[in-house]
Order: sequence, then structure tokens, then C-alpha cells
Amino acid sequence: MKRSECIKKIRTEKEWDLAVIGGGASGLGVALDAISRGLSVVLVEKADFAKGTSSRSTKLLHGGVRYLAQGDVALVYEALKERGLMMKNAPHVTGKQSFVIPIYSFWDRLKYGVGLKVYDLMAGRLRIGKSTWISKKEVADKIPTIKQKGLLGGVMYYDGQFDDARLAINLAQTCTNLGGCILNYMGVVNLKKDEKGFLNGVQVQDQLNGKFYEINAKAVVNATGVFVDEILRMDNPAASKSIRPSQGAHLVLDISFLGGKDALMIPETSDGRVLFGIPWHNKLLLGTTDTLRKNPKIEPRALSQEIDFILETCAGYLTKPPTRDDVLSVFAGLRPLAVPKGKGAPTKEISRSHKVTVADSHLISIIGGKWTTFRRMGEDTVDVLADLNLVKVLKSTSENIKMHGFPNGRSMEGHMAIYGDDALSIQELIDDDPSLGLKLHPNFLNTKAEVVWMVRNEMAVKVEDVLARRMRILFLDAKATIQMCPEVSKIMRTELDTDEEWENNENKEFQKMAEKYLITF
Repeated sequence: MKRSECIKKIRTEKEWDLAVIGGGASGLGVALDAISRGLSVVLVEKADFAKGTSSRSTKLLHGGVRYLAQGDVALVYEALKERGLMMKNAPHVTGKQSFVIPIYSFWDRLKYGVGLKVYDLMAGRLRIGKSTWISKKEVADKIPTIKQKGLLGGVMYYDGQFDDARLAINLAQTCTNLGGCILNYMGVVNLKKDEKGFLNGVQVQDQLNGKFYEINAKAVVNATGVFVDEILRMDNPAASKSIRPSQGAHLVLDISFLGGKDALMIPETSDGRVLFGIPWHNKLLLGTTDTLRKNPKIEPRALSQEIDFILETCAGYLTKPPTRDDVLSVFAGLRPLAVPKGKGAPTKEISRSHKVTVADSHLISIIGGKWTTFRRMGEDTVDVLADLNLVKVLKSTSENIKMHGFPNGRSMEGHMAIYGDDALSIQELIDDDPSLGLKLHPNFLNTKAEVVWMVRNEMAVKVEDVLARRMRILFLDAKATIQMCPEVSKIMRTELDTDEEWENNENKEFQKMAEKYLITF
């Protein structure tokens, strides 16, 4: 996956079947499904792949226990099926995670015990584990830091976990392998229309050098998440609002605050949500919140009250309550929730289901949804495209596509496992040049070779691309990334054949951004 080759494609290709705007979960899902159905596809992303919401999830592949409690059975069925497909097609970036719900009342034992049995049954043949009742001692063994006063036992169940941004990179690579043209840092500045007012392409600008390109396409999909309304207004300045952004904040701490490999699920918080404590890349991920925000931002920041809410909720369950000083990284994402028909519904009650709309200009927009159902979102969107008869569309085969990196007996263990089939190629770089095997930071196993690989094969063009979304360390330990930045920028400068000014600017820009992942208020 090389950016220069994709730019050459958009300069020489006369017309594409489909142009997709947005390189997050929904846009990549649309591109994957469209390519599986025989369409020529170009996808453009204004920033980096998964720069926004799609790198800031709670890292869960789940049907949604909470959605089941709300009666949204159809969404749960759909998500459980998609969870199974994703775990089958991308085993190197997904996995099974056990969860423990501590039980302090007989009513909760009945409610969650029965509810999770239903959850098991709904997963059918794609079930990944069986929920069971465990004793007080077993709960304490699995989560040594749990408060035991009044504890009756717990319910243990299983769900999926994944690395969201790594999956996005693999999706982009998969689409490229299948003939698609996938570009980051390429922003849409104008929608092209024919004399009848129907869309026939987009005008884009390279965010790295300012150059403009014309892309002709028979159809255009707007898959820009919380920014979907910006494209809708670009098409029609009078377009009504379709998105209600809801912010979810997360805190990352040392894994010792949980004490084991099992995740903690707090089933009911003071605002009626659930809160998770999940082992992730040898750290503890705590979240999330649900806070209505008016203006979407590409780099949203967790509010002070969100941080307090997470810490205070955990303090009610853990014998070693975390404080602000213990937080290694804090990040927030904005969920692109579809505006409901009725007014005033709290965001936790707004369905995470998606919908597809078509404007008079034939602009197709995918609104709402979540990572677990990204593939189905893509399929539904391409189904709508098929109904418009703008292009010939075959039957979807995206259910059976194995993601780039799928380990065909070549996978490695440890932190390299997440690269799947690519891990041995990274090791070959080290074999050829042992200096590339040196670690970037004493607290992390990541090596210089990984930076080289990311620039050459994963379209990383900025330090942030490497440390935030490909290595994920910004989300694990913000201070560590500030220390790693100079070495990473030095390696990238050589690989990108750029100059000292570029290196200095990258160091300054990344440090400024990384400080936003630290609690300083």
C-alpha cells in the first residue's frame, strides 16, 4: 500500500464506479463491500485512516448487552453475527475476551444470569464462549482488586476484543490488494455535478503538498462519521442535521489496577450506562462515557467531569482506586449517532444502528453505526447504490474476505502477533539490518524496523500516524510517545527522503498533540 502509486492512479483513471469519502470504519466497510461486488473504488480520507472516532472505541466486538436490555434485539443479532465474521476473517487483530460482572444482589444474579444466557443463544453457531455463574472466591481470583464486601459472586461471559486502528489499516491494505485506490491525507474540497445536478465525482486536495485532483465517479458515498453533515451541506447548503455526536471518554492505566487477564464489566453506573475495565496491550482501558457534544472535532478532549465519573465509578468497585495521577493516557471519541425522530432522547438510548440516505443529487450517506457492524454497514450502503442503477453491482462476497495479514501459518507471538502474516517480513528487515531491531523505548517492545515497515507498507507519513494508530502507544502511554518521537521522526525522515525542517516540525507538532492525551487539568 503505497501512497505515490495511489496518487498516480487518480491522475490516470478516467472514471471510477464509486468514490468513497471517509477512511474510518464505515468508509472502509463500504469500499471493501463494493470491491467484493466488482466495482472500481477510490477512497479518500482528509486525515489518516481511523484518525477520528474509529481509533477511539472501547475496543470491543460485541452484540451489546446493553442494547439487549433496551429491547433492540435486531441490532444485537446483527452485531453478534458480524462479531463472529470479523473474528474469523481477522484473527490477528481480534480475540476472545472474558468478562466478569460482580454481583451484589440476588436480583442482579437473576437478571444478568438469564440475560447473558439469552445473549449466548442469540450468537448461535458464532458463539465464542458460554456464560456461567462463578463464586465469590472465583471472582476474587480473577479480579484480585475487586471489593468483596457484600459480593455474592459473579457472572462470567465472553465477547470479542480488537485493535480498532490496526484493523482499519488492514482494511485499507485489503482494499488495495483487491484493486482499490485508498488514500489518506486527501481531502474533498468540492462535489462535482453534471448539468442535471447529479454527482459525477469529487475534487480533492492533497493535504501534504496542496495539489488538487479531479476524480470522476459514477457514484459518491459520504462516509465521514461525525462530519457527515459537512459533506451533506457541501451538496446542499440547506441540508438538515442528521448526526448527534456523543462523546465517549477512556482512561488508560497500569494493568495492576485490575490484577488479572479477565475484564470487569460494571453493569449499571450512576447515569444508567455500563462501564468496562478491559486488558488491552498489557494496559487497563477504562470507559466509557456518553456526553452530548454540539460541535464535532477531529481531536476531541475528555471533559473533567468525564474523567471524574470514570474514576469515581471504579472507586466503588476496586480496592485500589485509581487517581488522575495514575492515568497514562486519556482519549475521547465522538459517536456518529443518527438523530432520532423524537426529541430529547438521552444518547445512551439512541440506537447504535445505522441508516443510509440518498440526496436528490444521488449523494449516498451512511449515518450512525458502530465498528462491530462495519461490514454490514458497507453492504447495506452498496445495496442502496445498486437500487439507484448507477452501476452494475454483483452479489456481496465481503463476508468471506480474509483481512490483510491473515496468519496463514506465518504468525509470530508477542507484540508482533498483531501484524499477522506481515510479522515475518518485519523480522526480515531486522535480519538484514540488526540495528533496526533496537527498541524505541525501554518500556515497550516496538522496534525501529516497525517504523520502517509502516512508512513503506502502511502509508504512514507523519509521526502521529506511527505512534497513535499503527503502534497505538499514544493511546497507551502519552509520556512515552513524547520520548519516542525524536527517534521515530529521524527514521521517517530517512524513509520519506525529506529534510531537517520536516523532522523539526513533526517533533513540535506531535509533542503538542501528545500533551492533550495527558491529564493537565
